[in-house]
Amino acid sequence: MACVLLLLTTACSQGETKSAQSINANSAVAGSNNISTLRIGYVGSSEPTGPLGWAKKKGLLDRELQKSGFKDVTFARFPNGPDLNEALVAGQLDVGSLGDTPAIVLRARGVETRLLRITQFNTTAWLVAKKNGPRSLAELKGQKIATQKGSYMHRYLLGLLAEAKIAKDVKVVHLMTTEAKAALERGDIAAYATSSDLGPFLKSQGFPVIDSSANHKGLSGTSLVIATESFLAKQPDFPKKFNGILTEAAKDLKANSEEYYQYHAQITKYPLDIIKVSLPLKQISEEPLPDEGVKLLEGTKNFLVSQGLAKSNFKLTDWVEK
Repeated sequence: MACVLLLLTTACSQGETKSAQSINANSAVAGSNNISTLRIGYVGSSEPTGPLGWAKKKGLLDRELQKSGFKDVTFARFPNGPDLNEALVAGQLDVGSLGDTPAIVLRARGVETRLLRITQFNTTAWLVAKKNGPRSLAELKGQKIATQKGSYMHRYLLGLLAEAKIAKDVKVVHLMTTEAKAALERGDIAAYATSSDLGPFLKSQGFPVIDSSANHKGLSGTSLVIATESFLAKQPDFPKKFNGILTEAAKDLKANSEEYYQYHAQITKYPLDIIKVSLPLKQISEEPLPDEGVKLLEGTKNFLVSQGLAKSNFKLTDWVEK
């Protein structure tokens, strides 16, 4: 359990990226210019996706934020949520776009952040097996399962194993999504709990799907936008402005869905048909706190607390930026 907590609350050294190194190198400059420069971190591909990525691509983000006095907006990409968390803690970021699990774990550590928005909800996680391997949860007993620890896929896997009452019968190890396909092909792991897009892709490559979070109430994920309280203290009007931008971007990408899907596929390098399967646009929220997303988030928080993976409990209403 101590090992799991460590992985959930610290960055993984193997996940360091050029973008993270870049923001570390420039942290002093950005820190001294925190009123005119907005520093955003995100988890994902070479460019952000969803409403944030669409607002960036369309120029909406720069145009509207300049009206609020920001002369520059910088982006830093991170391979997973715990890495982004540490950049927030170090004062190298103002805003973070990440999954629910790392965001909740960070807040439960007592780090002063505020929840600005749920950008996506009901995000599906998948449990994919190696070829010629297990075909059911029962057949995973005594096997090694991997996932990207600290992610919403990790929370899904823990919840799934608990539901099936086999949590003590399997070994869960950390593995980045970029290494999952090769590990399954080599037979290093019996199964991998993976993301909404990699799951359907692996299925298309002939890897059997054992389960998905769509089959279980409360085990799918949410994507969040959080900000540090120190930043918001200097920019009290930012949440309303930023949410307005993301709402406009969400509506626009839905109105231009084919163009958006092309962009998303190009950025993530997954086939277009896979992206359309993995991202139903109804999952993207046009409002900051959709009821269904809030219910999922509350369930995730309670689970993490009950498992000892979040160090303390807190009220979502206290976390939300008013």
